[in-house]
Amino acid sequence: MAKIKKQNVRINFERLKRTIIKSSQIGTIPGDGLCRLALTEEDKIMRDIFMEWMDEAGLKVKIDDYGNMYGRREGLSDLPPVLVGSHLDTQPNGGRFDGIIGVLAALEIIRTLNDNNIETLRPIEIVNFTNEEGARFEPPLLGSGGATETFDKDFIYNRKDREGKTFEEELSKIGYKGEMSNRVKDVHAFFELHIEQGPVLENEQISIGAVEGIQGMTWLELKVTGESGHAGPTPMSLRCDALMAVSKLIVHIEKKAKCSDADTSVTVGRMSISPNVVNSIPKEVIFSLDIRNKDDAVRELLIEDLRKELQEISKVEKVKLEIKDLWEVKASYFHPGLVKQVVSSAKECGYSVKRMVSGAGHDSKYINQIAPTCMIFVPSVGGRSHVETELTLDADIEKGANVLLLSVLEISNNKKIDELNKESLPSY
Repeated sequence: MAKIKKQNVRINFERLKRTIIKSSQIGTIPGDGLCRLALTEEDKIMRDIFMEWMDEAGLKVKIDDYGNMYGRREGLSDLPPVLVGSHLDTQPNGGRFDGIIGVLAALEIIRTLNDNNIETLRPIEIVNFTNEEGARFEPPLLGSGGATETFDKDFIYNRKDREGKTFEEELSKIGYKGEMSNRVKDVHAFFELHIEQGPVLENEQISIGAVEGIQGMTWLELKVTGESGHAGPTPMSLRCDALMAVSKLIVHIEKKAKCSDADTSVTVGRMSISPNVVNSIPKEVIFSLDIRNKDDAVRELLIEDLRKELQEISKVEKVKLEIKDLWEVKASYFHPGLVKQVVSSAKECGYSVKRMVSGAGHDSKYINQIAPTCMIFVPSVGGRSHVETELTLDADIEKGANVLLLSVLEISNNKKIDELNKESLPSY
C-alpha cells in the first residue's frame, strides 16, 4: 500500500471538470440544461461513455437486472465493499449537476487512487442507479428501490411512461438489462455526493453539508369532478366548476401546511384539466400533491386532516373528490458514524461544514435500508435545481469531491464503522 498521507491526497479537479463537461454535452437543451430521461437514447449514450470510463480505470463492470451500473476496484481483502455513486438521469428540463456529480466524482476517486498507487483494505464500487428522478417512470428511485427489494420486479418492469412504453421494454431496448445476481449486496457503507438543491448552504456560506437524514414524503393524486358547460350561458350560481373548486382546495392546502409545522412543505406540481377549452367550464381536474416533513408523525397527521377537510370543501363546492395514494416513504436517518466521518473529512480539508437534513429524496434513501449510509451536500447557486439554470460552482464541486475522497479512503480502510462514533441517532 502506498505510504501517502491523507492530507496530501486530492482529486484532479481539471480531469473531473472535463468529465462533467462531456456529460453536459449529452441530452443538451436550451439554457445550459439537460434532458436525459431514464432509458432513453440519451441515457444510453451517457451510459456507454461511463462504461468506457470505468473500463479505462481498470474497474470490473457489471449491470444488474434494473440497469444499475457498477464498477469495482478490488481491495487487499474480500471484505464487503464501500459503495459510492448516485445517478446520471435527469429531469425533462434538468440541470448538469443533479446526481451527475455524485457519479462522476466517484469515478474521479478511483482515478485518483490509481494515480497515487493507493490500495485500500476494502474493495470500492462506484454505481450509477437507474431512474432516480422518476421523471419518465414513476415512482422515482426505481433502480435503488429494486436493488434493495423495496419494489418487486413485476412492479418495476411494468411501470409505463406517458407513451405507454414499459420500463422492461426500454431497458432491453438500450441494452442495459443485466443479471439479478449483479445486484448490490453486502455493502460496508454507502456515500452519495449531491448538490443540495436548496438555498441553505449558500445563504449560510458553508461549503459542505453532512447529511443526517432525508425527510419522509407522500405523493397523492387528487381527482375533482364537476359539470362542464358553455362559459357564456351558464350562470355562476348554477355552476359545478371543477377548476374553481380545485383553486379553493389548493389555497386550503397551503394554509394548512403553513400552520402545521415550519418543516412542512407541500407542492402541487402537475395538473390536467378537461376539457381544457377557453370557453368551456372545466369538468374534471387531476392534480398531484407532494407532502414532506422530517417528522413522519407530523406529515401523517397533516394528511389525515387534509383528507377530511378537502372532502368537506368539495361538498360545499358541489364537486366529487377522489384521492389516490401514489407513493410514500418514511423519514430516513443516516449512520451517525459516517456523518461524523464526513464532518471530520471536511474539517481536515479546512472547509466549513453543517449537519443538515435533506428535503429531497435520493438513492441513499433505499440503500440506507441495507447498509450504513451518508450523503455529502455542496451548495446550489440560488437554491435552484430541476431547472436548466441549476448551478454549482467549480470550487464547491472540488471541495465536495475531496471530502468524498477522504471519507471513502478512511472507511475503506476501517473494519468497523461503529468504532467511529458512539453517538445515538439524532432526534428530529
